[in-house]
Order: sequence, then structure tokens, then C-alpha cells
Amino acid sequence: MRIGVLELIRQEKTSRWTHKAYDYLVIRQYASIMPQAISVWCREMGHEVFYATYFGHKDPKGLLPNDLDMVFISTYTQASALAYALAKLYRQEKTLTVIGGPHAKAFPDDCLRFFDVVVRECDKSLIADILSGTPRGEIITSGRTLQDIPSVEERMPEIKTSAFWRGKPYPSTCIPLLASIGCPYTCNFCTDWNNSYTLLPLDRLEADLRFIMQNYPRVYFGFHDPNFAVKFDQVMAILERVPHHPRSGYLMESSLSILRESRLERLRNTGCFYVAPGVESWAAYSNKSGVSSTASAWRKLDQVVEHFKLIREYVPGNTANFIFGLDVDEGDEPVELTKEFLSRAPFVWPAINIPVPFGGTPLYDQYLDEGRILMSMPFAFYYTPYLVTTIKNYSPATYYEKLIELFSYKNSRSMLLKRLQATPGKIRFTYLLRTFSQQPILKTFRGILELMKTDRQFRAFHEGESLDLPEFYHRQYERLLGPYAPLLSREDRHPVLLRTQNSSLAETHREENVHSRRLNVMTPVLGQHDRPE
Repeated sequence: MRIGVLELIRQEKTSRWTHKAYDYLVIRQYASIMPQAISVWCREMGHEVFYATYFGHKDPKGLLPNDLDMVFISTYTQASALAYALAKLYRQEKTLTVIGGPHAKAFPDDCLRFFDVVVRECDKSLIADILSGTPRGEIITSGRTLQDIPSVEERMPEIKTSAFWRGKPYPSTCIPLLASIGCPYTCNFCTDWNNSYTLLPLDRLEADLRFIMQNYPRVYFGFHDPNFAVKFDQVMAILERVPHHPRSGYLMESSLSILRESRLERLRNTGCFYVAPGVESWAAYSNKSGVSSTASAWRKLDQVVEHFKLIREYVPGNTANFIFGLDVDEGDEPVELTKEFLSRAPFVWPAINIPVPFGGTPLYDQYLDEGRILMSMPFAFYYTPYLVTTIKNYSPATYYEKLIELFSYKNSRSMLLKRLQATPGKIRFTYLLRTFSQQPILKTFRGILELMKTDRQFRAFHEGESLDLPEFYHRQYERLLGPYAPLLSREDRHPVLLRTQNSSLAETHREENVHSRRLNVMTPVLGQHDRPE
């Protein structure tokens, strides 16, 4: 068969030069491992495979041939509208459509409206079942814990397509690796909340590292683990066994609690140059930060700042992930704490996110039970700068006022100068691009706030008093899709939201999740969990 594998990394075509530069240098490096694995497995089974990633640069439909027998599409929730539109086109061409990735895992019932097969989790055997002709019109998942993935050498054709420029690596190229799946923490917003930590075969990791050092010694590599090196000694022993080139290095995401001082020197010596710990909230999730749950928010701030200063002595690049608008947030304090953190740790890039209730998480079930999800909001808006729930302790207008205050401070000229002065050269350019790319978000915040104040129907929708989707979102939806907008009717845009335990999933098995988070170190979405930045 002729099979296409397409991963959607962007939800829309970019036009601003700053976004284009950011997409080519950074966003395209978000390519996930599982779509590459599926491409390799299909090729090993004797099929002709075409693999591509869409990061806002071209017509996504044109990235693959038209005469395909089957197409696999992987997407985040924020790009789901584009995935649905493409599925309609492929179905018109009699191509069998399969969707996987974070959106399929979170909202499979909605996906089934547009795709022939919805895959929540998979391995090679499940792909073989799909290719053999079964099943169709179902939501499926494998019943086996993922044991292994194709090696870097086996995935190199896909890596060259997604991360290289004209077949060769360039300065921001990053080869994706995976050492583990799952996470030991149970954060209620995260799609890995119930996936126990599992270390993948270490001999495969060593072979991948040796292949990279032998063939691409100056190229970065990034670990897509939801929480890197929970089994710290075992993973570090492999990294220490393989000598690294001084100009190479790796990126990873972990909790602050793992990054103890006794371990930081080993990270530096093995080439780690960027880490992305999750702080999440000043009033919750303190176990991830290694802070006592009884510590005050200001005490936690002091400890977290000192911890990042310590990390910086060993690892030059740092991102701190925050979520503003959780039920523990109230009044001015969360904003003041975050601004104080930015001022005292300007060398850390702050990823500040709006809470998003992704399906399958406790946060989703809680918000659904409490009637706090905006039921007619399309999934295409499940990312910052859009609010898809009601916030417990803030009115919608007040919440956006706080967001504007935070992002204005974060992206101010004075903060940018501090950040650039405190950041080493190879990280500085990325931070500069990030700051410029955030300006449209601020503009959208201000536009939404103005509508909150002047449009009664818009305000009623965001206060949960009306189910009528405001015209503002229909226009934004159509702008995101561009020429694909006519393919999705207004009825198509209305999401299917079911409680997790009552969902009509046609599951046959369950396994650990490997593709629900994205490394959030160079710029996610919503990642993970789906980190939007």
C-alpha cells in the first residue's frame, strides 16, 4: 500500500517573519517520535511510506501525495480542526484515515466523527492490525506496555525530513530520543497522571547515543520523556559511558525535585544544556518542586528561585512552566509572585499557560462535573490565549486583565534586556525570537478583554450563561483554517465532550502513554500534557 504519515505541529499557516523564523528554527524540532516510529514500522512491513511534518510553512495537504491508500495523522488538540478538514479531503479521495497523538487520546469520540480509525495508544503489533484491514469505525488501543521504539538509525529518514535542512543538520537541529515513558507524579491537569514511570531498554539508548556521536557529533539531541531520568543513576550511567562532543548537548524536561545539587554536575558533564522543570503553581504541586507542602507561597518562591540559580551554574538554559488560573489561584498574589520570580530569575524563560481540561485527566472530569467547561467552544481554541472554562476565583474580564499584566511584564523591554544580559549566547537568540512571537498573544488578550467589556453576549458565553458560540470565535476558526474553512460546518465545530468513565470508547486494552507530551524546552503545548508554548 501507499501510506502517508503526517504530523501537525502548527494549527495554521504563519505569515509574520518572526513566526516563520521561529517555526523553521524551533517549532519544526517538535516532531514527535511515535509518528516516526509508525513510518518505520510501515516501511518494515513492505509498504511505500511518505512521511511529513507540518509546522505552518506550506499547504499541509501538499506535503503528501494524493493517491494514498491510507493516511496516519498525528495532532495536538489545538490543530484538531486542520486534522478534521484534511480527513474530509482524504475521505473524498477514498483514502482510509487514521488519527493518533495527544488529541486522539484526549478526545477520541470527537475524532471518530471524521476519521475511520482512532488510535489512543499503539505499538507495532497494533499498526500491523490496522494495515491488515481491521478494525474500521472504532476507537482502539493496544494491550501491551510499549517495550521499544525504532532506533535513531532506523528513524533517520524521518529525522532528516522533520529536523534537517536539505538533508543536513543546521544549528538548531535536535534529534529526538526517548528513554522512558510515564511519570511518577499525578498532576490532575496532565495526560500522564495515571501512567506509571517505565524505563525503556537502556541498550537501545546507548546504541542511539553512539550512532549520534559517530555520525552527527555536533548535533543536539532532546529527550521526549515526560519526566527525564527518574531512574537517574541508570540513565546517567549510559550517558557517561558514551563520550560526547563538546559542541553537542541535550535538552530534557524534568521535575525540580530530580535536579538536586548532587546530580547537576553529572548533567553538565554529559552535555545537558537545557532543562524545563514544571513549577506549575505557587500554591500547589510543591512535591514536584521539592518544596514542603506546608511552605507558604512566598517561601516556595524563595526556594524555587535559589534552585534555578543553582541549576544555572551547571545548565545554562532553563524554562519554568506555570499555569495561572487554577482553583488555588486567587487575588493579586499569584501574579505578583510570578512577576517577582521573573525579576529575580531573568535567565529563566517563563512558559505561562491557561488551564486546559484535556480529556482523560482528573481536571477534565472535575470541570465537566461542575459545569465549568464552555461546551460549545471548538477544540481548536484549547490553548493559550483562549479561555475554554470558567475560572473559580476570577471573572473572565478580571482573569484577562491579570493575564495582560503578566504577559506585559514578561515581554516588556526592560525584562527582555534583563533576560538577554543574563543569558549565554546560544540561548539568547531563542529567547529573543520567543519574546517577539508573544506579541500577537498580548494583542489577542486585549481584544478578548475589550469584547468582555463591550459585548454582552460574548461576556455571557464566557460566564457560562450562554451556549451560543460568539461570532468572534467563528471568525477566528475560519481564519485559522484559511482555505480549508469551508470543509467544516458550524455543526462540525461543536465538540463532543463525554465524561471519561462514561465514554463510549470501544477500547480493547490499555497501555502506558508515550505520545501525550512534547518536550517544552526550546520554545508546547501543550506538549504536554499539551503545552501551548
